[in-house]
Amino acid sequence: MREQPILNSDRLLLRPFTFTDAPRIQNLAGKREIADTTVSIPHPYSLSRAEEWIAGHPREFSEGKATHFAIECKEIQQLIGAIALRDIEREHLQGELGYWVGVEFWGRGYASEAARTAIAYGFEVLHLHRIYAYHMARNSASGRVLQKLGMRQEGLLRDRVRKWDIFEDVCLYAILEEEWRDTNC
Repeated sequence: MREQPILNSDRLLLRPFTFTDAPRIQNLAGKREIADTTVSIPHPYSLSRAEEWIAGHPREFSEGKATHFAIECKEIQQLIGAIALRDIEREHLQGELGYWVGVEFWGRGYASEAARTAIAYGFEVLHLHRIYAYHMARNSASGRVLQKLGMRQEGLLRDRVRKWDIFEDVCLYAILEEEWRDTNC
């Protein structure tokens, strides 16, 4: 079985999660602000939920379905968020980019830097043709991250998800491998 890689950027290390990360994940992802703008993160976020989530990563990686990375800030040598290429479809050579960064680390460009690194991995190593991402329409900061990456908005999915008994519109963005190469080579 191959091992998940570790990726480097200027300020960040994208590495596999370990079980020792679970308390930090619980603390960061457990903030209501994180859960509020993500589809799949509950509030409150339990330690056991973090451990279960981490436990599934090796299987998803070995099956080629997902690669989950802990976003670690090199300067403070701490986990600050998570990023993944998931729902990878080998037949169609596409996958979904998903991420979150702890509230206290917002506005510093970490999400953009981590996503840029993950997208490069998706195109260069996984040989994907298309990487897409969603964000709740009211989360304009996430939309700006995707735009900085060269992703194009492909649509608005009306009432696509229900978060805390409220239906939410979701924006769909994507970038094709050739578009990424044109802006990154």
